[in-house]
Amino acid sequence: MQTVRSLRLSLALALAATSLPAQDPTGWLDPGATISSLVTAPPEPSPSLSPQGGYLVMSTREALPDLGVISRTHLKLAGMRVDGQNWGRQLSTRTTEITIRQMPAGEVHVVPIEADHWSGPIWTADERAFALTRQAEGGAELWICDPWNAPPKRVEGVKLNQVLGSGVQWLPDQRRLLVHTVVAGERPQRPSVPAGPVVQETVSNQIAQVRTYQDLLQDSHDEDLLEYYGTSQLAVVEGDKVQALGEPAMYSRVRPSPDGTLLLVDVVERPFSFVVPMSRFPRRTDVLDMSGAVLRELARDRLNDAVPIGGVKRGPRSIAWAATQQHALYWFEAQDDGDPKREVPHRDFAFLLTEPDATPRLWFRSEMRAAGVQFGGDGQLVLTSERDRQTRTERVWRRDLTKPSASGELLYERSTQDVYNDPGRPMSERTLDGRSVLRQRDGKLMLSADGASPAGNRPFLASWDVTSGEKTKVFESDASRFETVLGLVNGSADRLLVRSESPSAPPQLLYVDRATGRREVLHEGRDPAADYTSKIQKRLVKYEREDGVPMNGTLYLPPDYRDGDKLPCLLWAYPREYTKASDAGQVRATPNRYLRMRGSSHLFMLLKGFAVFDNASMPIVGPRRSANDTFVEQVRMNARAAIKALGAEGCIDTDKVAVAGHSYGAFMTANLLAHSDLFCCGIARSGAYNRSLTPFGFQNEERTFWEAPEIYFAMSPFMHAQKINEPILLIHGKDDNNSGTFPIQSERLYGALKGHGATARLCFLPYESHGYRGRQSVLHCLAEMANWLEQHCKGAGD
Repeated sequence: MQTVRSLRLSLALALAATSLPAQDPTGWLDPGATISSLVTAPPEPSPSLSPQGGYLVMSTREALPDLGVISRTHLKLAGMRVDGQNWGRQLSTRTTEITIRQMPAGEVHVVPIEADHWSGPIWTADERAFALTRQAEGGAELWICDPWNAPPKRVEGVKLNQVLGSGVQWLPDQRRLLVHTVVAGERPQRPSVPAGPVVQETVSNQIAQVRTYQDLLQDSHDEDLLEYYGTSQLAVVEGDKVQALGEPAMYSRVRPSPDGTLLLVDVVERPFSFVVPMSRFPRRTDVLDMSGAVLRELARDRLNDAVPIGGVKRGPRSIAWAATQQHALYWFEAQDDGDPKREVPHRDFAFLLTEPDATPRLWFRSEMRAAGVQFGGDGQLVLTSERDRQTRTERVWRRDLTKPSASGELLYERSTQDVYNDPGRPMSERTLDGRSVLRQRDGKLMLSADGASPAGNRPFLASWDVTSGEKTKVFESDASRFETVLGLVNGSADRLLVRSESPSAPPQLLYVDRATGRREVLHEGRDPAADYTSKIQKRLVKYEREDGVPMNGTLYLPPDYRDGDKLPCLLWAYPREYTKASDAGQVRATPNRYLRMRGSSHLFMLLKGFAVFDNASMPIVGPRRSANDTFVEQVRMNARAAIKALGAEGCIDTDKVAVAGHSYGAFMTANLLAHSDLFCCGIARSGAYNRSLTPFGFQNEERTFWEAPEIYFAMSPFMHAQKINEPILLIHGKDDNNSGTFPIQSERLYGALKGHGATARLCFLPYESHGYRGRQSVLHCLAEMANWLEQHCKGAGD
């Protein structure tokens, strides 16, 4: 009873704590010339292979957009942020250059484009051409490019609507494009006087537990705007010809059948909602012919605002084409009303529809929640997976599509948290008519795996005979380097595109010929911080928690470190839940990777003279339903073990260790400062601190506030603000749209800290969301962190 009374008192204080810090007269801060130059330096280009592996595309983007781009006027509609001028989502960084290389070692061709907000390339499966889109007033532009012989050419008369998706895809003939175009019309204007109040009403006896969302619709005018911007006209583009297809609608998904004769479409419909995002709005799933006529209505979803926490919607879901059939469809239907708490022999049934006018037939049953279907290229093999959220278990089955009534064969069952025994992910390929199927040769699949081990990750490729179960490694990262396969050149498993790096060498792009042993450098990575990173020491530190749970983290020492020095240290972590202690202790680090510092990375603090203990293990071990019952106790144990391990390294002053994290890591940081005296100060970025503001669950907690009020109270650092006696810096994006991390979370915690005389600083970054993108914001964030650590960590005890 005392806990409940304390909780009521704390909630009352939360409502009263509205104090905000005085405006900082210094304006934008700068972390110093060195860090600023590195943050804003042009990044390395991003590589990608064309569908058949015949071309290597290198796309270069600017490092960070100016805050003027981030602050562009946008609409917050049903969980989306819409740029109403461009009929798309919020703008980000610009593409400054696109180059194309013929593989394996041909010459390089620069695609002649101006630096702008480009997306693509969107390749034809046969690599004959690709499409690009460029953001523009009134709708994105569509450009078509021959990969080698001709510059991009704009398709006149096309203005793309990209509000509900990319809006561009090639039809199976690989000659025509299916696009979503802007529907002309007058933009709805907000009435000077509302037509009436905003009214919501529950359905009697219907339990509708909704987690905390942001950017939701607020009134009928927002509903009108969503319909206005979300409505598009489908059209087929062939050369310079543009032919409208069907009637305008709010198409959220459009997928052509493998034979190109039909379309599978999802159409969003009213009534909309003020409490859930658009993904849960009513929608209709239809099959259309290529004139736009409806052949069959497959499903009609109601408003999904009553989906159980951790559950799925009722009725057909995940409706999709069977990739190796002409126009067969499959889907899942929950047999437990979508509620994971219900005890049933089978969570899901899968159904198969061979023709649009046929009768659906039961394909298979899954004891756990059906998770996915992958089709083999032979038209016979199908891999299906199912997962259980409570036990974190995954099963993968082999099925024969030509014998849909036959039972499947269980290939393996594993814990999804056991990274050491992760078999890898089957690789896919695109057929010449655009279908995505499992790469299959002589009955064997190709697996790509991270190769986690106690010594760190060693990625590999393996050939997998699904009949015998035999796996043979065909490529594995060298023990002294970190090498990952990005793709198969010309579709051959003997010719690989590999990213290769080591602790002392930045990433290279290599062409590797397994048959001849040839390794040719295609791109030599360059690091503007090489003078510093080459001197940074990196150690994989392994240790144990007091209850025997194995743990690890990566310790970085700054470039000017000298043997015998005792350094101040920043511990950066993020809590993760595990059902087994053995899984919690597995090494997920990559000690052979090159250190790259970018964006608002905490690793920049190395250049300010601090050691950084990165990704320190912060496991919460226990049954999914009750693991959080001991959250505070476990994060304390984790922190004690980490401090002890740092002390044993001999290079860290354990009286000068700061703790920091982002999002759930910020939540952890505030809890550790409230419930321990292990750290000299803390930095919490974009966190949530009062769990009563997320009453229908958070992270992996599925109990509601009313089911476990004492747990919500114990886990909320806001409820224990009077115990935070170490300095804490709170940084938050003023426009954070992440579920649960409302900016008010930091505002209220700061008010509580101020009310108890704590040492605290609150920095709101204007226009920024959960992550920080604007150049000014990123530099300011790093400056705030550096200044805070300089004063309260390096100067701790002075």
